[in-house]
Amino acid sequence: MSAGAKARRAPTDRAPRAAGLLLHPTSLPGRFAIGDLGPGATAMLEWMLEAGLSIWQILPLGPTGLGHSPYNSLSAFAGNPLLISPEALVTDQLLDPRLLADGDSPPAATVDFTDAARYKNRVLRAAFETHRRAPDGSLGRELAAFATAGRRRLWLDDWSLFAALRERHGERSWIDWPAALRDREPRALEAARLELAEPIAFQHFQQFIFFRQWRSLRRAASAHGIRILGDVPIYVALDSADVWAHRELFELEPDGRPSAVAGVPPDYFSVDGQRWGNPLYRWQEMERTGYGWWMDRLAHELERADLVRLDHFRGFVAYWRVAAKEKTARRGRWVKGPGEKFFATARRRLGGLPFLAEDLGDIDEPVRRLRRKLGLPGMHVLQFAFAAEDSLHAPHRHEADAAVYTGTHDNDTTRGWLASAGEDERNRALTYLGAAPESISWSMVRAALASVAALALVPLQDLLDLGSEARMNLPARASGNWTWRALHGDVPGTLPARLRELVAATARLPPPPMPAVSPDGAPRPAG
Repeated sequence: MSAGAKARRAPTDRAPRAAGLLLHPTSLPGRFAIGDLGPGATAMLEWMLEAGLSIWQILPLGPTGLGHSPYNSLSAFAGNPLLISPEALVTDQLLDPRLLADGDSPPAATVDFTDAARYKNRVLRAAFETHRRAPDGSLGRELAAFATAGRRRLWLDDWSLFAALRERHGERSWIDWPAALRDREPRALEAARLELAEPIAFQHFQQFIFFRQWRSLRRAASAHGIRILGDVPIYVALDSADVWAHRELFELEPDGRPSAVAGVPPDYFSVDGQRWGNPLYRWQEMERTGYGWWMDRLAHELERADLVRLDHFRGFVAYWRVAAKEKTARRGRWVKGPGEKFFATARRRLGGLPFLAEDLGDIDEPVRRLRRKLGLPGMHVLQFAFAAEDSLHAPHRHEADAAVYTGTHDNDTTRGWLASAGEDERNRALTYLGAAPESISWSMVRAALASVAALALVPLQDLLDLGSEARMNLPARASGNWTWRALHGDVPGTLPARLRELVAATARLPPPPMPAVSPDGAPRPAG
């Protein structure tokens, strides 16, 4: 960013008050086995515009591995091919429209990742073959420019080779590959690039299509006055292109296995804590390189989102280190993180800090102090507000420089939460909100929108008043997560108007677009 460019600012600097939707694209309705970036996404933007919502929060967009968690992606940079829209491929004349019918899936309230992978792989290979028959057209020139762009090439080549090798080795982790490939011996990598030239080209093509479709969706969102709030997990998966290509940046043994892993101590979600299993960073080595990998990662995320949520912000202050041999996270210890130095570098490299700090869980004063010093909004979650008297998550304790949620992707739905709450918590919630059990979802939505917090974000499940069957993720559960999906017809026709009325009453409607001319008919001055 040039010295004269406008510095990035925190979310609350751009919009004093705003309301938004928490919904991952996989949960969008549509005709295939998974939500994607096609008509379901553009229809959701129209719905949000009608409802007066101006923030769309998504989860990480990377390709997922075992368990399908977007927080355990195979790459911190690549996009998930399962999110690519077949309809958009038809529009681009890359796909025979007759192939769309082959992917039609009966309406279901859950994602079928197996069917989605089988079908999307088929149509993407068909689109790739169509492209190869006419590589010199405008799309081919776009692809060539995409694949050779400076900063993008830093991760795209690593990802494409990693993905091709992973497929060649039966989707096994890179740790279990032949030692020469595991350890990235130059001769072995060069031989693999020659042998796997076509699979590598296919991976380049998929990433090009993903980011092309994502840019189109972002343009549509911007035209509606809707900003995208992205999400950056603090850690990356052990089985990822990032760790394979940058082993020197992670706490690993000579064979690539972690010596210690990330997690959190016992908390609200788990009495054993959460042993995430992600490798830890060698922060001293990161600092020696000017946090280069991290700065590239954040810059990349800010190319595909307007604002970014920093997951597990407290890990930048101190992180929970668990010996790899431990089965749970109980026997860990706190280790100092990079702290303010990291963010000083980010401010300088990025031109500002357009971040939302996820400061939930075991938060102490040093974490709060750094967040406030950096001017980053924190988070309040209403489902945490009633477990004890006078909780910091209760609306009367909220800060203006914050985002408030009814619940996050890690929480139960509001209806499910109340059904499983203890008697004291349940009574506190109903008394505080002036709610009846049958109206708890809307009462929590109203409390979030009425909060002094600048941003109010609500999962679609709570707007639809759904129960625990619609929960997105149960932390520490190994399988069965990330599958919830909205159905066509789930949203009552009266809901947008009802929601917009409440958004307006709580002063969260976005400002109307500026007319091209002033009231007297004279053109407005530029800027």
